[in-house]
Amino acid sequence: MTTSSDRKHAGPGPASDEPPVPEPTFAERARTLVYLSRMGSLSTLSRKQPGFPFGSVMPYGLDNHGRPIFLISTMAMHTQNMLADPRASLLVTQRDTDGEPLGASRVTLVGNALPVPNTELAEARKLYLERHANSQYWVDFEDFSFYRMNVVDVYYVGGFGVMGWVSDSEYDRSRPDPLADSMAEVIQHMNADHKDALVSLARKFARIESSDATMTAVDRLGFHVRLKTSDGMRGARIAFLREVSNPAETRKVLVEMVKQARSQAE
Repeated sequence: MTTSSDRKHAGPGPASDEPPVPEPTFAERARTLVYLSRMGSLSTLSRKQPGFPFGSVMPYGLDNHGRPIFLISTMAMHTQNMLADPRASLLVTQRDTDGEPLGASRVTLVGNALPVPNTELAEARKLYLERHANSQYWVDFEDFSFYRMNVVDVYYVGGFGVMGWVSDSEYDRSRPDPLADSMAEVIQHMNADHKDALVSLARKFARIESSDATMTAVDRLGFHVRLKTSDGMRGARIAFLREVSNPAETRKVLVEMVKQARSQAE
């Protein structure tokens, strides 16, 4: 469910006198973004320049608690920094931002990056290689070690004016959206084959007249569209008739909604 703190930052929706369109919580959205990505910007505290952050690109794996796993050479600056002070942050950004990076989602994980205990190395190795198969060529070199970030706080930004802190416990309890692995396919299909349907859905469920509509995001509770209107470009969120958990359910509920929209227009 969407929390009250999330709702006050919600994006464009229906008329202001109507209840907000349900959205996943910031915790769910943060977990989904970290799950979908493979790379982030890791910042550690510089040993060479005490008090200054040192950041660089860092691939990561992910465990079931959403904790990033890093495979780092002993020669890396991050290794020296983390052994001196484990405090770190990892910035993960949304891919495919359509030329507007500040309007895209991003999340910063704050935590302590510590060596993975020997008893958990086999699982960490497995999880890391699931995301970075090419690393099998050096994963067992003696000068590479696994580190894991124990998350203590999370800051999520969903775009312009959509932002907030997520506690470590909320982040841990949440799970990636069930459509995470299929959302790109759903979006591509709707935008390639059903642009007219999106215009009808925006008219019926967002009460916005438009000449063109593009789906920009989808999750278990609904989807976002970018609309070309007589007053310029607008964004809107449209709720599904019911929660979905897979592509087949998504397809079924969208068909029902399009039928409703078109029957009303006749």
